[in-house]
Amino acid sequence: MNDTDRARYSRILVKLSGEALMGEGDYGVDPLVLKRIAGEINDIAQMGVQVAVVIGGGNIFRGAGLARAGMDRVTGDHMGMLATVMNALAMQDALESFGLYARVMSAIRINQVCEDYIRRRAVRHLEKGRVVIFAAGIGNPFFTTDTAASLRAIEVNAELLLKATKVNGVYSDDPLTNPAAVRYARLTFDKVLTDKLNVMDATAVVMCRDNRLPLRVFNLNNPGDLTRIVRGEDVGTAVTVE
Repeated sequence: MNDTDRARYSRILVKLSGEALMGEGDYGVDPLVLKRIAGEINDIAQMGVQVAVVIGGGNIFRGAGLARAGMDRVTGDHMGMLATVMNALAMQDALESFGLYARVMSAIRINQVCEDYIRRRAVRHLEKGRVVIFAAGIGNPFFTTDTAASLRAIEVNAELLLKATKVNGVYSDDPLTNPAAVRYARLTFDKVLTDKLNVMDATAVVMCRDNRLPLRVFNLNNPGDLTRIVRGEDVGTAVTVE
């Protein structure tokens, strides 16, 4: 194996939004997008990288949005957790179509369709080369899947947390509405919090900072970027403690 093909990281966690699975649609899962993402995860798994995944549920249901419309927030968040389980099962199926072994582990008990989340079992799955997909957030309302991604990455001792977005990193403003927005190549967690940059929610950022877990934000729609990051290339925006 050439040095350029070598993985820099042995264990990572990838955070995917539910919206990432919609493709050009307005709702649900686009099978072509799902297959492409699964293919990129397969590529890095073949490099020997242990991969964990957290998926949101915004393509199916967003509890916080309905709470603002009058629904009980706890009920809405529980419905959102179930949406993440649906997405996780779809991702598991897509990964297995490439011949990978994948396990869905849910923070809420739903063990007729997936495993309960048990940290030691999750680590063992990773050690055996299985992709572990964490579903249902952290199992509690009022916490986002960003926070779940930070927590699970810390719990399984991931070396890097990858946040997949629709733009190639973190900007000073929304680049889709402000052409003058500046992209940051590197940031500290403190600057993200101080400047209120739209990276992850504050709880997730603080957890990464306090546990010295590096974060990299990248564009999921750029084919091959995930592999390039795993090889150590400077893609997207790196967020670190210092």
